[in-house]
Amino acid sequence: MAMASQSLFMLAVGFCLCYAANAYDGSVYESYASIECKAYPEVALYNGGILRDHARNIQLARGRDSGDTYGPGFLLHDLFRGFYTFSTWIMITDADPSLIRASLTVEGTTYDCIGTVVARQGCWSFLKGGFVLESPSNLSLIYFQNGDARDLQISLASPSLQGFTQEQWRLNQHYHINRERKRVVTIHTSDLNGERLQGAVLSIQQMSREFPFGSAIASTIIDNQPYQDWFRERFNAAVFENELKWYATEPEQGNVSYRVANQMLEFVRANQIVARGHNIFWEDPKYTPSWVLNLTSTELQDAVASRIQSLMSRYRGEFVHWDVSNEMLHSDFYEQRLGSSATLSLFEAAHDADPLATLFLNEFNVVETCADPDSTVDSYISRLLELKQGGISMDGIGLEGHFSVPNPPLMRAILDKLGTLGLPIWLTEVDISNQLDNQAQAVYLEEVLREGFSHPAVKGIMLWSAFHPQPRGCYQMCLTNDDFQNLPAGDVVDRLLLEWQTGTLQGVSDELGLFAFSGFLGEYRIMVRYGNRSAEATLSLSQGEETKHFNIQL
Repeated sequence: MAMASQSLFMLAVGFCLCYAANAYDGSVYESYASIECKAYPEVALYNGGILRDHARNIQLARGRDSGDTYGPGFLLHDLFRGFYTFSTWIMITDADPSLIRASLTVEGTTYDCIGTVVARQGCWSFLKGGFVLESPSNLSLIYFQNGDARDLQISLASPSLQGFTQEQWRLNQHYHINRERKRVVTIHTSDLNGERLQGAVLSIQQMSREFPFGSAIASTIIDNQPYQDWFRERFNAAVFENELKWYATEPEQGNVSYRVANQMLEFVRANQIVARGHNIFWEDPKYTPSWVLNLTSTELQDAVASRIQSLMSRYRGEFVHWDVSNEMLHSDFYEQRLGSSATLSLFEAAHDADPLATLFLNEFNVVETCADPDSTVDSYISRLLELKQGGISMDGIGLEGHFSVPNPPLMRAILDKLGTLGLPIWLTEVDISNQLDNQAQAVYLEEVLREGFSHPAVKGIMLWSAFHPQPRGCYQMCLTNDDFQNLPAGDVVDRLLLEWQTGTLQGVSDELGLFAFSGFLGEYRIMVRYGNRSAEATLSLSQGEETKHFNIQL
């Protein structure tokens, strides 16, 4: 966040149309997104929302500031405190695609990015983003710019701005949680002759959760009973923080050891915890073994093949996921050294070594912000599609989630856009910057977790909070102190885990022998008593739109 240019703001005031904030007559969030460049723009979301009365009469404000070229803008009056989702279709005149960024100025302060899209000539691309206002605004400006200093014309169509109160935003989250993470169950009780039993007493207990929610673990968990107890009481998924990375397993060429990883895996197996494999290759040379950097191309190819064979043959079937290429939008060590098809070869070899594992790309600053030009949502989608078209088995989208101050409407918009690919999305390394105090970390962590858990495309969440005692401490965010007493972020995790489970229910069957409930997906134990008779059964509740019917006879 930086102070806005006074000249830019005055230029926009002079040439932009002005809109007043009119309340939308509904509170349902529209999750539509598109990754296609279309011949014609589609209709505006929310019928334009705050902008609907003037969406057809957009005027342009053009100027230069710090090498950026500015285009259209909207001057907004009297916005309330709350969450705002913004979208528009964009087309440019230049022959080459251009990254267009939407920014927001509020009372003289600029939010550098509230949404981006790669726009093209001759077709319309969909930008979707948003922002949060912590206090009401008398005067705000949304404007668009391309950052490569080309003088091009930016055209907009079907713009939309819709505001939500905090209560409305939370209600939309609850709606999707009830729809995606829960299911209605009807239990039918009867005797052995099929006669319905009215008044049967039922006790229903959720034994495990289907949704994977976990954290990174480190070697500090080995032989550490308090840490192991704290972890297993909460999480059903784990990822090794550093212990599977190439620099950890083969610090010197030929000196391969999996001793530490094997000990950590023993804990995972003993507690039936789902484990992600992180990572096979890291594209950043800083995190590549130093001996690898000086290999010839032929030697590097041999080393890469050996790494895949050694790692994945040893752990075949142990890890449900593998992050094959880590942070490849920011670095491309292997393609630089082995050619443009290197990433395809890495995925092919990994798939051959462990065909049952889901293979992921894993990247930062995709969902955390849109201000990083290397990892915009369109950049990630373009790379994903390129690899899929190359024929590789790449079936998962990893979003690291190293947040400072999160922007929930932007996060949701990016998830909407990535969700159009139909691939499972995991938040793989969620934490909040340690530049914030413990209380602020907890507040922002809750925002991120609620946004992730409520989004239909998100299939798992991992925290990047492996325990390390002081003075080293955790990477950015600890959940406990050194005595495994919760810090504020740990309290948030416990509270949400309690909120997102069914717990134990007690009830009595009605005159039709039925008892119905809505439960979070997972495994259940059901006990029924009727007079001196009793029965016990297990129920596996998986996702489905229809009511799940379950019969128990006594």
